[in-house]
Amino acid sequence: MRKRLGIISLFIILLIAFIVVWNFSYQTGQEEAYIPIEDNSTIKAIPSEAGAFRRSEYVLDYTNMPVDKNHQRTLNTYYKNRAYHGAPPSIPHPVKEEMVVGENTCLQCHENGGFTEKFKAYAPVTPHPEMVNCRQCHVVEKTNGTFKPFEFRKINAPKVGVNNALVSSPPIMPHQLQMHENCLSCHAGPSAPKEIRVSHPERVNCRQCHVLNNKETTDIGIFIKKLKDEN
Repeated sequence: MRKRLGIISLFIILLIAFIVVWNFSYQTGQEEAYIPIEDNSTIKAIPSEAGAFRRSEYVLDYTNMPVDKNHQRTLNTYYKNRAYHGAPPSIPHPVKEEMVVGENTCLQCHENGGFTEKFKAYAPVTPHPEMVNCRQCHVVEKTNGTFKPFEFRKINAPKVGVNNALVSSPPIMPHQLQMHENCLSCHAGPSAPKEIRVSHPERVNCRQCHVLNNKETTDIGIFIKKLKDEN
């Protein structure tokens, strides 16, 4: 009887020891697999992937929205309104008050778009409505003859239909993502150029299939200006 009790006790001790060692090894493995994210910056940056979902609440509206073929923009119009490919678009219409910017004027039309009867056109939706000082980058187009030609060479703007890895694969993104993270603002709705208007806005996770073309454009990530004390 004592021998049996001894064997049973020994088995229980070994079982408890096994559980303790296994649990310790498991917890140690969990700690090694976890890589903490060090965020010492005081500047809050939004990952570019998150921007793809910003207008996802409107996907059903985009899906059911009829196409107004009489007032849709083209890709040529889209590029023509920029000094070069990648530059912020100029303002092609008169500005009522020079010193009034942002949500007081610009965002009234450009935050959610819509048809403007005055200009007989759809207002393009801005991909970065949080940057309310619009006139810091966007200027009024007053003349085409002020500047003389010089040696500045524009890079070729990407074309439609030649930006796929394979014939049937989803097109690659040929532009930087900073300030262009919000895909649906430029690629959905009646204001989007017809050549790059997405046919499936309801699939809001654009970056699941569409990736950057780093052969032509290298993603610089999120640019954060360093302060003098950090240099």
